[in-house]
This record gives sequence, structure tokens and C-alpha cells, in this order.
Amino acid sequence: MNNFFALLANHGYLFVFMAVFAEAIGLPFPAALALVAAGSAAAAGSLSAPTLMVIAIGGFILGDVLLFFMGRAMGWGLLGFLCKLSLNPEACILNSAESFYKRGKLTLIFAKFVPGLNTMAPPLAGSMKMRPSQFFIYDAAGAAIYVTTYGLLGFVFRDFLMTMTRGLQATEHIFSRILGAAVIAYVIYRLSIYRKNRVYRVVPRVQVEELARKLTSEEKDNVLIVDVRSRGYYDEKAQRMKGSIRIEPNDLDKELKNLPKDKDIYVYCT
Repeated sequence: MNNFFALLANHGYLFVFMAVFAEAIGLPFPAALALVAAGSAAAAGSLSAPTLMVIAIGGFILGDVLLFFMGRAMGWGLLGFLCKLSLNPEACILNSAESFYKRGKLTLIFAKFVPGLNTMAPPLAGSMKMRPSQFFIYDAAGAAIYVTTYGLLGFVFRDFLMTMTRGLQATEHIFSRILGAAVIAYVIYRLSIYRKNRVYRVVPRVQVEELARKLTSEEKDNVLIVDVRSRGYYDEKAQRMKGSIRIEPNDLDKELKNLPKDKDIYVYCT
């Protein structure tokens, strides 16, 4: 704990910038904690509050703009990579996408307060070809709200935080052991769940040629092709494979009830 505050005192601005940038690009770093600590340091006069605001917001914007343009270039490939550590990568993408599709660009205002969505929102906006100028405005507003909220918490409750810090310092060794044990237990839990659910990560695929042969054979009447592109990647004027039907992947419970049970179903997305 002492080392943490020593680091903040000696390299406060750089530490805050790296913390928020790391969280923005998807690394598991608690930027909120760094902002609270920085706000407390600003209340003590160790750091300048306006400078902290500019640096923290700039760090978020830099990381978000990077993911925005990567999402614009790589699309769902990047989203899949960011969700790779999730127990269910497909659900990770769809849950984030559903929130974005329901609220549109306003998602960028509150996304940083929602774990998972904070990393997914910028590349989602990029993959949906949102205008860079529009993205910048909403993302900057969201970053400003987030930085102000947690920085202000540290600033206002500085005395309370210092009291807690002194208490933790008195029991630092015990606290460190408990924290270490909790981290190890959490890692073991995640690995066990990952191992249990890895069978669901395999998505059966077929080659285009195989499906084409079926469509020109006697089996063609037993084949149904389904377009499952998500909103934002599909509109009514979009071209579809000949003979295919369209379903909405974000409303699968309802859509699946309407699919025939006596046909081989092939789906395709973006």
C-alpha cells in the first residue's frame, strides 16, 4: 500500500495516464481506483486537479480512438479477440452489441461504468462505421463524466480514504495474504468454468462448396439458409443469399420457435 501511494506521489500524472489508457484498451487494470487515489492526492495538494482531468480524459480518448479505428478496420474479428477470455465469447459480443443497438451513440456516455461494455463500445462504434467526429464527441463526454465521478469521490472523501489507508497499513501483511488467496481462488474458479464450458466454443462449420452441392442435389428441399447478421450490419436493402430467410440474432428465443424442425439449417453472418 505504501508503494502504491509512493508511486502516485512520484509519478502521479504518468501513473494515471497509463492506468486509464490500459483500461481503455481492455487490459484488466482498475482505472477507477487510480482516479479515486489521484483525486485524494489532488485534495492534499500533491497533484493539480485540472491537469489530472486533462491527462485522464486524454488517456481514455487515446485508447478508445485506437480501438475505434481498429474496429473500423477489423470488424467482428477484433470483437471476438477482445471477448476471448469470456466464458462465452459469442454472448459477450451479442450482449454488448445489444446494448449498443438499443441506445445507439448514447451508449458511449455511460459505457465506461459497465465492465465489458467499456472496452467493447469503441470498436463496436467503429465496426458500424460511426462518423469519427461523432464518436469523438460522445466518447469525450463519457470519459469526462467517468473521470469527474471517480476523481471527485477521492477529492471529497480524502480524509476517510486516509483513515482506511492507515488501517490497512497496520495490517498490511495479513491483508496482502488474504488478497493473494482471493486472487488465486478466483483464477482457479475461472479456469474450472472455462474447462467445463470449452465444448461450447466449437462452432460447426461447412465449406461453401459443400452447401452449394446440397442446394443442387435432391437434398435441396431439406435445406434452409438463414441470415443472422446483427442490426447495424444488416438493413432491409442488404443483399441476401438466394432462398435464405432473415432472423434477428438478438431475439433468438422468439425466432427459433418459427424455424422448421425437419430441415438442415445453415446460418451465415457478416
